[in-house]
Amino acid sequence: MRPVRKAVFPVAGLGTRFLPATKAMPKEMLPVVDKPLIQYAVEEAVAAGITDLIFVTGRNKRAIEDHFDSAPELENELARKNKDMLLALVQDILPSNVSCIYIRQSAPLGLGHAVLTAAPVVGDEPFAVLLADDLIDADRPVMGQLIDAALTHQGSILGVQEVPRSETDRYGIVATEPVGPRTDRVRLIVEKPKPDVAPSTLAVVGRYVLDARIFAHLRQTQAGAGGEIQLTDGIASLMKEQPVFAHRYEGIRYDCGNKEGMFRATVALGGKYHNLLP
Repeated sequence: MRPVRKAVFPVAGLGTRFLPATKAMPKEMLPVVDKPLIQYAVEEAVAAGITDLIFVTGRNKRAIEDHFDSAPELENELARKNKDMLLALVQDILPSNVSCIYIRQSAPLGLGHAVLTAAPVVGDEPFAVLLADDLIDADRPVMGQLIDAALTHQGSILGVQEVPRSETDRYGIVATEPVGPRTDRVRLIVEKPKPDVAPSTLAVVGRYVLDARIFAHLRQTQAGAGGEIQLTDGIASLMKEQPVFAHRYEGIRYDCGNKEGMFRATVALGGKYHNLLP
C-alpha cells in the first residue's frame, strides 16, 4: 500500500438534530470549546501526515470553506492591534503544505455516495475517511494509528470499538478474527443490525483507511438501509476481492452527532485542555 496523502470529509448533512442552531450554520462548524467540530477532524488528519483535504459538501456549507481560507481583513486588524497570539491562531489553522478541495454532493444519498463523489480527486490512491461527528481525543492521532495498521497489514482498515449490545442498531457491526495485538481481519460486516441478530458488539466508528478499489464497488452498490448507498455495503463487497481489517484504536470517542455527545465533549475537553473546570 502506498502512503496515505488524501482524506475525505463528508460534510453535506443537514444537521437536523441541532436545529435551530444549524438552520443557517453547518453542524460541522458548531464549537467544542474554542474550535469548530470539523477542525478537530482536520487536525487529526494533518497530524497523521495527510496533505490533501477533500470536503464533500452540500448547500449552506460555505462557512467551512471560509474557516479554512485566509481572512485578510481579520488578520490585518489583529496585527494592527498587536494581538499576536490571536493572529497566530487564525493563520495557523492549516500548515502551508496542506491543500483543501471542495466537491458538492449532488443529493443526500448516503455516506457511500458521499465517499464515491470524491473518486475523481482521490484517483487510484489509498485514502482516509473521517466523520467529524466522531471526535476522538487520543494521545496519538487515531488516523495515524489506522494508517500504520494499514501499512502493516497491507489492506483497508476500519476504526472500531466495543459498544453495548443494545446500541448495535446505530452502527456498522463487524465479526472478526485476530491477526495482531489490536487488529483483526473482518469476516462479516452488517449495517445497523438489531441487537438480537448482531454478529458481535464491535462497531465501526467514523475512521477509515480505504483502498481505491472501494470506488468500483460503491458504483455497483444499490441503496440499502434508509434508502441510501451505504459505505458498509461497499466495504462488504470489497471484502470479496481483498482483505479488510478492523483496528481497535486507542482514544476516547465522543459522539458529537447528538446533543449529549457534544455536551460531553465540551465538558471533557474544556476541563482537560483549557482548565475550565475546578
